[in-house]
Formats: sequence, C-alpha cells, structure tokens
Amino acid sequence: MDKFFKLKEHGTTVSTEVVAGITTFFAMAYIIFVNPDILSQTGMPYGAVFLATIISAVIGTLVMGLIANVPYAQAPGMGLNAFFTYTVCFGLGFSWKEALSMVFICGIINVIITVTKVRKLIIKAIPESLQHAISGGIGIFIAYIGILNVGIISFPGNIPTLTDFNNNKIILSIIGIVLTFILLVRKVKGSIIIGIIGTTLIGIPLGVTDLSAISTTSGLGTSVEELKITLFAIFGKEGFASLFHDPERIPVVLMTIFAFSLSDTFDTIGTFIGTGRRSGIFDVEDEKALEEGSGFKSKMDKALFADSIATSVGALVGTSNTTTYVESAAGIEVGGRTGLTSVVTAGLFVISAFLAPLVGIVPTQATAPALIAVGIMMLASFKEINWSQLEDGIPAFFAAIFMAFSYSISYGIATGFIFYLIIKVALGKTKELNPVIWVATALFILNFVIMAFI
Repeated sequence: MDKFFKLKEHGTTVSTEVVAGITTFFAMAYIIFVNPDILSQTGMPYGAVFLATIISAVIGTLVMGLIANVPYAQAPGMGLNAFFTYTVCFGLGFSWKEALSMVFICGIINVIITVTKVRKLIIKAIPESLQHAISGGIGIFIAYIGILNVGIISFPGNIPTLTDFNNNKIILSIIGIVLTFILLVRKVKGSIIIGIIGTTLIGIPLGVTDLSAISTTSGLGTSVEELKITLFAIFGKEGFASLFHDPERIPVVLMTIFAFSLSDTFDTIGTFIGTGRRSGIFDVEDEKALEEGSGFKSKMDKALFADSIATSVGALVGTSNTTTYVESAAGIEVGGRTGLTSVVTAGLFVISAFLAPLVGIVPTQATAPALIAVGIMMLASFKEINWSQLEDGIPAFFAAIFMAFSYSISYGIATGFIFYLIIKVALGKTKELNPVIWVATALFILNFVIMAFI
C-alpha cells in the first residue's frame, strides 16, 4: 500500500489517510439525500437518483484515487443539480432525459479539453495573486456553507440576521462548533472527525440526532429497480434523439451545454488550485510536468481527467454533473495527501448504499463545524496577497468574496478575471494579459448574457 500510494514520499500514513477519507465522506454525505430530493422533482425516480449519486461518486472518486493518486472526492455538484432542475427542466422545458443528454455531452467536452492543452493554458494563465484569492475564497465559501447549513444566519425579509438561539438544532450547532474548535486548538489528533462523532452523540438527548431512522429500511431493492429507468436513458428516443429533433431548439441546447461545461470546468480548476496550492498536493515537479508535457504526465492532468469521466458516467446512470467536491478540503486539512484518502471515501459511499439510514442520522449540525474550521484554515492564503496594492487587491477581493456570495466557485473566478482585465486595461498594462485571460473573460461574460436569456 505504501508503495502504490507513495505514502512516505507524501509524508503521510495509512491511519492519517483513513481518518482523512472518513472526514471527507461525512463532510459531503449530505449529497446522497439532497441530490435525489432536487432531481426527483423533474420526474426522475428518487431511488434511481439515490443510487446514481452513489455510483457516480464511487467511480469518480476511485479514478481520482487510483489513477491520479490525489485526495479528492467527487459527487453530483450542488448548484449544478439546481441548474439542471429549475433552469433546464422547469425553465426551458426540457425533459430530464434531454437534460441528462446535455450533461453527457458536457462530460465529453470536458474530456476533450482535458486531453488537449486547453485546460493547461487556463491553469497557467491564472495570475498568482488570483490563485491565492481562489484558495482563500474557497475558505470563505466552505465556512459559509457550514454556517448556512445549520441556520445560524437567517434571511427574514431578505435581510441577513443572526438567528435566535431558541431551538435545540441551533444549540447543538454552537456546541459542535465550540467542541471542534477546542479540539483543534488543543491539537488533538483526529479532532475534526471526533467533533463530528461527538456532536452527533450529543444530539441524541437533544432530539436532533434521529435514531429512529436506523430502524427503517433503505429500500435498496426498490432503488435498483428504479435505476433501470434512468440507466442509459439518454440513448432512448426521448434522450439524444429528442434533444436534437427540433432545429429551432438547437441554439438553446448549445447555449445550455456551454453553461454546464463552463461552470463545471472552472469549479474543478478552482478547487484544485485553491486546495492544492495550500497543501502542496500539486507540487513544483507536478506543475513543471503540467507546463512542459502533453498527455498525462502530471497528477493534475489525471485528476482533471477523472473529473471529466465522472460527469459522463453520472449522466449514463442518471444524475446531473459530477464534480470535484470542495468539501475534500476537510480531509486534506486533517492530513490526507494521497489517493488512499479517496479510496476510503469511495468505500464509504459504497457502504452508504446499504446503510443509508445510519449515514443519515449524522445531522448537519455535526458536519457544519468541520466545514467552518476548514474554511478558517484556508483563509491563511490571503496573507500572500498584497492588499495595499489595489492592482492585486481589487481582482482578488471580487474573486474571493463572490465565491461565497454567489454560492459558486466558477462565478468567483469569473468576477476575478473580469476585474483583473479591467484593472490591467485601465493601467495600460495590456501586454501583461495572457491571451487566455481575454478568451476566458469573454466566455464568462457570454455565459452571463446567456444565463440572462435562457
């Protein structure tokens, strides 16, 4: 195992990787239940989406771990599943089979830009100040997810306000945050996973951790039967054939695929840059191979390929875009450095298919403190930005802040790119602009225009 994953070379151990894999899984396990809730609104069978979510997560995460040897996990992306349901199906009137067909095409496009030099040019073109901003911005984003998940902040009348601490869920959230942070500052090994377990147990007498769910059946047999409905549904007459049947709809189809692909691509690139730069997972030698070689000479090459493959696999079994989860940072922060972390996470996803009720008893109040803690740790990247130099500070601010405010890594990168270009043009420093920055910024603006009309 040490030889395959190169544990010593990466300064880690089997036990550390196992803890990291468990931590990542519980930080993102909510997707097992949330994704079916969202996609089933389109008419897709809940049980089918439940299994498709797990299958796409397992395959994508295993490829990430066994081929790329990096500690990242994959699953259907939040935001992308909402776009699938509320914009593509409800707003534009496409059926879920047609929407899955577009997701599959998106995956193929991402594979193509991965095996060519396109995504290498994108990564190399991102200025160092923006890379640090992306890393810190992901920290804000992760912490914001944790805070929203437990309801500490509410929005009565669309005005953000601190919620009243008058129910056991909020009280458990505060207990979980305090417990996790005490363990962290005391440098207790495995503090994040201990915090998750401890908060879950404390939630039992408070009535937040629902043990009654354990006695319910997972309905696995029903889910398997329902999976037959979504499996390879894109190849039926209501999939690809229907998608391109009406010539008048083709422009809308192409624009929708573009929106899917752009968001998916930059979400992944942002996650890799943000967490990889801080942890050193994508080291100097790896970056050199990324710049100089073609093919798959670097870990990031292979990781991006794994992400692309997972999207197409997810569409085949019946779920929206599969992407690299920013919650992987939770496992990375507790020491995960190799693909063994991913293998452990994938194994837990497999187990969850049989023990869904047991996994489901872990409340968001137990996992949210882990996300907040990881977010705080990632803010350290901001110290590398020269904030007194507005030329660097303005694009960095928009890249970082908009990740959380727009609830999207790709939108954060988009605003960072746009203001970076504006500042350079205003200062007459257009020669410093990489051509990729011009192209990427134009694509982002085009995407915003498209989103305004579709």
